[in-house]
Amino acid sequence: MKTKMKLMAAFKIWIVIYPSVTLFFYLLGKPLAVLPLYQRTFLLTISLVPWIVFAGVPFVDAVMKMIATKINRSK
Repeated sequence: MKTKMKLMAAFKIWIVIYPSVTLFFYLLGKPLAVLPLYQRTFLLTISLVPWIVFAGVPFVDAVMKMIATKINRSK
């Protein structure tokens, strides 16, 4: 059961990280391309980690709870 919970947590984080990083690079990739890699990485992490922790994962949790509630009601 513990492994299943860890897999679900990893999936929720990934489901937020992938589109967030993709959007970040789509919107800011060219302007940031002039910076060294370590500065681009710093800007990426300093902006996306709070987004993921405080907004992205809680949003995914809420959506998953809504889906689980609907599934349980239909049984």
